[in-house]
Amino acid sequence: NNISGEIPPEIVNLTNLNQLNLGGNQLTGAIPPEIGLMTNLGRLHLNDNQLTGEIPPEIGNLTDLGQLDLSGNQLTGAIPPEIANITCVDVLSLNNNQLTGSIPIEIWNINCARFFSLNNNELTGSIPEEIDISYKGSFNLNGNQLTGVIPESLCPTWLGATWKSVKDNQFCPPYLDCGDNPATPIQVEGPI
Repeated sequence: NNISGEIPPEIVNLTNLNQLNLGGNQLTGAIPPEIGLMTNLGRLHLNDNQLTGEIPPEIGNLTDLGQLDLSGNQLTGAIPPEIANITCVDVLSLNNNQLTGSIPIEIWNINCARFFSLNNNELTGSIPEEIDISYKGSFNLNGNQLTGVIPESLCPTWLGATWKSVKDNQFCPPYLDCGDNPATPIQVEGPI
């Protein structure tokens, strides 16, 4: 596609729309907060554009959203904790932006994501000890500035995910070993 310009706030008038895929265009400007009024959306793909500004917390109003892909933009600021209001998001892809700050604790409690990708941002902080997550598809945190020790609570995800990466961060040893199989230790450097 070759759609350019800003996403108009009037897009909210498409009240019965259940999928909005504007990925792979040349959209600019901020994601309008009015998008949070499109409560029938099941999929929201705004990936691979030139969107700027912060992720509006109103996206958390889209509680039935199954896929949220905002990857490949120039989004900045913190990940709004309201995203965790999306009760069972299958795809959460916020990678390849310029997001900063810690990953909100609420995000770690999204248990049904098949594709969880926050890689290649500027996220800081540590993975909390008390998380209870188990992703079955892709789990990607590589290319951030995460620190601390990787907690044992990450093991169910590590063992269940078909593709996973936490490399290119600033994690501290000792690195977690999630099983007695030599292939299961969590690697924090190099290809996984």
